[in-house]
Amino acid sequence: MRNELQKLVTEMIQKEIPLALAKREFETAFLKEILSKNGGNLSLTAKQVGMHRNTLYRKVGQYFNPMRYPDVSGHGTSTGLAVQFKRVSRA
Repeated sequence: MRNELQKLVTEMIQKEIPLALAKREFETAFLKEILSKNGGNLSLTAKQVGMHRNTLYRKVGQYFNPMRYPDVSGHGTSTGLAVQFKRVSRA
């Protein structure tokens, strides 16, 4: 896995992708994967990644913009990954 990551980093550097964008793309892919495995459960995902639920909810709103990632909202198949986000209400 480390070799694959190194190849990706090398490619991003060659394409002059800024660090901020590289970080954002990694975080987006990472969170999408965990959210998908958790059935879109934001609270569970926040606990697993060590992030406050409100912070994760904000990032979901920023990073998973339906215009950029239409599959996340369930209206398209840009990557084939469909995630339905679930808000867990407190009793």
